[in-house]
Amino acid sequence: MEEIEKTPQENISPSPADPAPKTSNPLRTFLGVLAGLMLVLLLIVVLAFSFISRQFDRAVQPIQEVNDRLSTQVSQFLHPTPTIIPDPISIVREVQSLARLETIQYSVEKVITAELNQGAFGTLFGDRLLFVAHGYVIAGIDLSKLTEDDIRISGETLRVKLPPAEVFVATLDNENSYVYDRDTGLLRRADTQLESAARRAAEAEILRTATEDGILDQAQKNAETYLLSLLNSLGFSRVVFE
Repeated sequence: MEEIEKTPQENISPSPADPAPKTSNPLRTFLGVLAGLMLVLLLIVVLAFSFISRQFDRAVQPIQEVNDRLSTQVSQFLHPTPTIIPDPISIVREVQSLARLETIQYSVEKVITAELNQGAFGTLFGDRLLFVAHGYVIAGIDLSKLTEDDIRISGETLRVKLPPAEVFVATLDNENSYVYDRDTGLLRRADTQLESAARRAAEAEILRTATEDGILDQAQKNAETYLLSLLNSLGFSRVVFE
């Protein structure tokens, strides 16, 4: 009989191409769970803080309203609105007829500084204020001063001698005039006449400014222009102002 030669069975080893089995990382899993818990915890904290803040605002709101009302009352007490009580009796001294032709108005703004004892001891005994003045000046001619001798007709020409222009009103606009700053010495009481003096000076300065700017000349020209148009409409084709 033939003997069959047996060869030892070759060892079968896994091929290098076969993938290695996956293993879970406990540390990575723990960190992921921890991050999720922290995110949830942070969300809970934010919601809780928002809720507490709203509740606190609701609780404090009545106190804030009371504080605002109290502050308003204190402000009104420290800075009260003056009460003006006019005398019910008015006396009309004079009634006068006017024939003024107002032909121009100037609006002027002026800053006036009024001061007392502004020397070496001004901080102790001085008084100083800065007054912002708004005023207006109105000028024109007074037609009541026009006489018969001032109007002559020569042929087809009407000759008119107008009275000179004059200022009718030069005054302050009290609604827009105000004391901008006041500085009184430590050992002196505020002078009650200082603002009045500043107002009088402001009126004089407003009048001077308008006069130097030629308000009277312009008032005369405007009067002639207006009367020329009026007389032409009445049938006088040629008018000469003397």
